[in-house]
Amino acid sequence: MANSLRSEVKKLYKNLLYLGREYPKGADYFRSRLKAAFLKNKDETDPEKIKQLIARGEFVIKELEALYFLRKYRAMKQRYYSDDKP
Repeated sequence: MANSLRSEVKKLYKNLLYLGREYPKGADYFRSRLKAAFLKNKDETDPEKIKQLIARGEFVIKELEALYFLRKYRAMKQRYYSDDKP
């Protein structure tokens, strides 16, 4: 049981680290905040609490993806549509 949770946590960390490369405030800022968040909970041993933390991390992934899609949408809209229309 513990090994499966450990692998899930490592997978979550890697996914967040990958998504953090395009973070608006910079990859270094995101990496330091991510590392601090994971180190804060490194001594957690309760499987239910770990599952809750993993679910929170997956929520953060969804929020980051939404942020990136919105940024891409705004860039495409700005590129192809002018704001001069009445």
